[in-house]
Amino acid sequence: MILKNRKLQGCGLILLLIAAIYLIIKPEHRIFGIGMPRGYELHGIDVSRYQDLIDWSCLESFPGSKDEVKISFAFIKATEGRSIQDPFFKTNWENIGRTDIIRGAYHYFIPTRSASEQARNFIANVKLGSGDLPPVLDIEVLGNPGATKLRENIKIWLKIVEKHYGMKPIIYSYIDFYEKHILVDEDLRKYPLWIAHYNQKKIELEESWLFWQHSDRGRIPGIDEKVDFNVFNGNMDQLKSLCKK
Repeated sequence: MILKNRKLQGCGLILLLIAAIYLIIKPEHRIFGIGMPRGYELHGIDVSRYQDLIDWSCLESFPGSKDEVKISFAFIKATEGRSIQDPFFKTNWENIGRTDIIRGAYHYFIPTRSASEQARNFIANVKLGSGDLPPVLDIEVLGNPGATKLRENIKIWLKIVEKHYGMKPIIYSYIDFYEKHILVDEDLRKYPLWIAHYNQKKIELEESWLFWQHSDRGRIPGIDEKVDFNVFNGNMDQLKSLCKK
């Protein structure tokens, strides 16, 4: 694996140091500097350009990789709006594909831009293969002309992307925004959900969900910036059943 970022060269030394500490104190739920929700088998992260290039083999061989804190999946930002591509997506996408970490890609939705053009931006830059997670639409901003139009545009993006990949996309949003602007639409409630709700012991949401982004302050060796952490609401067989065949 060829990585251009010099920051990744110290990954091995960092791992050795963390491994030594881990063997001595074996912290139960704070191996990544955050509290982990209990009762979940599968943990994962999501990243974008803010985390730069990542040595995914470093994550795969983390000292806790055989413990409850193994990184089993990761979502990577691919695109934003009509024409923006994450500058590190292609390299991170290719490199994670050489590991056993299950990968997924997401698009950051701009409410004031054409939904169909945003869908085409994602499709042009993301090639999903066997074993990849469904595409994700990240919705965080209401924008103008308001909630009703936003929901209409969301549906346009979802339908175009679903038709192209033959997979039902996942909706990502933070809990307050989802409850206020998305939950009211019966059609949107049918889509799988990835919900952001930080620093809580559990999600106070009656709707079923697949992924829970529980922290934005995780630390991982080889990555300078803080990382979002997630859990999957199921086991490995259920996670793999979501993936492209």
